[in-house]
Amino acid sequence: MSSVVRWGILSTARIGKALLQGIGDSTGNCIQAVASREWTRASEWAKEHGVPRAFGSYEDMLHSGEISAVYNPLPNSMHAEWTIKALEAGLPVLCEKPFTLNAAEARRVAAVAKQKNLPVAEAFMYRFHPIYGRLMETLQSGAIGKVMSIRSAFTFRLEDRNNIRWKKELGGGALMDIGCYCVSLSRLVAGKEPLRVAAVERRSDVDGTIIGILEFPGNVLAHFECSFEQYGRSFAEIEGAEGVIILKRPWFPGEQSAEFFIRKGEHEERVSVPGANTYRLEVEDFGRACQIRIPPAWSVDDAIANMTVIDSLYQSAREHHPVEVR
Repeated sequence: MSSVVRWGILSTARIGKALLQGIGDSTGNCIQAVASREWTRASEWAKEHGVPRAFGSYEDMLHSGEISAVYNPLPNSMHAEWTIKALEAGLPVLCEKPFTLNAAEARRVAAVAKQKNLPVAEAFMYRFHPIYGRLMETLQSGAIGKVMSIRSAFTFRLEDRNNIRWKKELGGGALMDIGCYCVSLSRLVAGKEPLRVAAVERRSDVDGTIIGILEFPGNVLAHFECSFEQYGRSFAEIEGAEGVIILKRPWFPGEQSAEFFIRKGEHEERVSVPGANTYRLEVEDFGRACQIRIPPAWSVDDAIANMTVIDSLYQSAREHHPVEVR
């Protein structure tokens, strides 16, 4: 295998530009190709971003022999299909969140990856920021006592109803697009999987807003809100028996610097952490998994678990009662 991981990007989606920068800034990785269903679009995108090769078909890129890893930022409804096709072509895949449409699809992807002995992971870049290592150390030190509850929000107004996030047939919806971050963070902080969940929603073709509650072992509760319909807000608060930790920018903590706050009564301590390009760190982690076959920082089992919680939240919103997570 080449000493450099040669990445191919499935589609010219806007999110691909962020990963493209991460690849360019990383060690041991390079961008080799981009594929679109229209060769003209792929060619123009490749020229604009300095990508060596363009393909007018996803299949052509996967079987070209020119790439050694795939980034899949296709619409949610296509994640499982094209991640499996890439794996079957012998290529590791970093798939954009949400990993699949549901947990059943996630398990199918995992089964193919196991059969092919290839790494596959969900691209939740926020987790790679050093602020989260520092946050978990702070929690484990007992700085706010026993963790009791986790609150988070990720909302913004998306008025363009032609955007793919509003399209049911493409796997749209607020929970799939941004609420998945809140679910992931809640699970990360709790360190366990929830026992039960409850959710309510505002829905047209897809959920424009969901408010969810997760009940974890040890009486830890999580509450989150995600929306395409509301004023933009992003925050996370971890409430303990003796204080609270506040993250004002949990999903994009900062490339130059980052911080969180520990509040106890009238006293507030600011904790500073070096900034980081989370896309670069994500690429380097997965690149190592491709090269030396060490597991990625977050396994495919984590992606399955996140989708399982999302499935349960949708079930609760649909049936109007709490449901057990299975």
